[in-house]
Amino acid sequence: MTENAKTPAVKKRAPTLYFIIGVKFFKGLAALLLAVGAYNLTDNNLPEDFQKLLLSLHFDPEKKFFVDLAARVAEVTPANLKWVTVGAVVYGSFMLLQAVGLLFRVKWIVWLVIGESAFFVPVEVFEMVHRPSWIKFAILAVNVIIVWYLYVNRARLIRQHH
Repeated sequence: MTENAKTPAVKKRAPTLYFIIGVKFFKGLAALLLAVGAYNLTDNNLPEDFQKLLLSLHFDPEKKFFVDLAARVAEVTPANLKWVTVGAVVYGSFMLLQAVGLLFRVKWIVWLVIGESAFFVPVEVFEMVHRPSWIKFAILAVNVIIVWYLYVNRARLIRQHH
């Protein structure tokens, strides 16, 4: 074979992409678990269950924090829990779609992930300006890094389908 002969392209590893896939997968799985938990609570007596939980954890249910929290729990309705369930299923499925699409390096998924991550940057900046915290700063930084990384490396990371 001559030196000019075409050799198959060697796929480079992309550890940052795998990290992003892991984050998306974890968020999707967590949202689906939240959906299952919310769905299982729709027929329960939440204030009574909350009191049982506090007693089983040996917390004093008469402390002001727990009294206030119990009042908030009493406001939760089965309809609210159903909306939480639906929202968590939609969000979790969306995150898993992104994770699987990135795993298989589907071209249009990269644009979906870039758009979804970039969508929240202004919201996170607004939150940082009005109620700054290190956690919000970290979330903002991770989102900006994900958008930048995927945008700059999109051609290298995603195989082109001809």
